[in-house]
Amino acid sequence: MIPTKTEWIAALNERHGEDLQKKFSSAVVAVCGLGGLGSNVAIALARAGIGKLILIDFDKVDITNLHRQQYKASQIGKPKTAALSDNLLEIAPYIVLETHNVKIDEQNATEFFKDADIICEAFDNPEAKAILVNAVLEKAPEKYLIAASGMAGLGDPNLIHTKKITDKFYLSGDEVSDTKDGLSLFAPRVALCAAHQALTALRILSLE
Repeated sequence: MIPTKTEWIAALNERHGEDLQKKFSSAVVAVCGLGGLGSNVAIALARAGIGKLILIDFDKVDITNLHRQQYKASQIGKPKTAALSDNLLEIAPYIVLETHNVKIDEQNATEFFKDADIICEAFDNPEAKAILVNAVLEKAPEKYLIAASGMAGLGDPNLIHTKKITDKFYLSGDEVSDTKDGLSLFAPRVALCAAHQALTALRILSLE
């Protein structure tokens, strides 16, 4: 049985404290890219009680995604925005979701997260990463940006870290590993990087 919204909020307040939960509940976070990183980031933020997520991806769920991304075999062929929305609403039934089934490019890079307090870059394509990061830094410098670089392979998990690049720009990952070097992406290491991004977002909101 799904709890009432009152019961849901009361449970979050009990875990996080009412003042902190108010910050989470009023926050808007954009997740750009809903693969291994983004799907894990979104689920972590939903569990924390973030009020609204803006989900952006143009891709569909593929069988090759299931080893590290938060989708089900029954969702193969479904747009990732729709599939992840279904999964998130099972976890956090009162979260507000805004979805954009589009590919980010230089023209639309800042169009979809005007209302976002924090932007999480979670693309697996280096060009897409660069487009988004550059666009935010140049056109929306007032936004917090949490990007990722390096999470491939089976290297030491303690090499995954988060670095503050500028006042509002953070970078999570090992900053070294890359799939183009022949390394694969494994669920635990990708999830570690996603957890860094999600926790950084919560830490930022807690200080606002």
